[in-house]
Amino acid sequence: MINTKKRVLIVDDEPSFTRLLKLNFHHTGRYMAEVVNDAAKAVQVVEQFTPDVILLDVMMPGLDGGEVATRIHAIPKFRDTPIVFLTAAIRPEEVAAGGGLCGGKRIFAKPVEFRDVLEYVDLECRRHMG
Repeated sequence: MINTKKRVLIVDDEPSFTRLLKLNFHHTGRYMAEVVNDAAKAVQVVEQFTPDVILLDVMMPGLDGGEVATRIHAIPKFRDTPIVFLTAAIRPEEVAAGGGLCGGKRIFAKPVEFRDVLEYVDLECRRHMG
């Protein structure tokens, strides 16, 4: 049987948060998730894991999410890979006021509601099926 599960990469420096998200994605039965808790290793893991969608924390030690996103999208194979930002720096009301976007990318305020993240990841995977 061919593995048709979509691949989600979660990049965040909070291991308890990434572990919970990973488990939630696995429990859907539709996703395979991988976690990176060190922003400096994210690009290397992207190349190995080849995610369909990337969930990326905005504020991390060393590299911030914007720099990681720039490096990922600089790789031709991943230029169009959807990146969804996660942040504790702004409140959900502020995200809503900005239309849910930051720099043209979808952003979710932490703590995230998994069903909202899942709904958006489902949408991105349908949009980028190929």
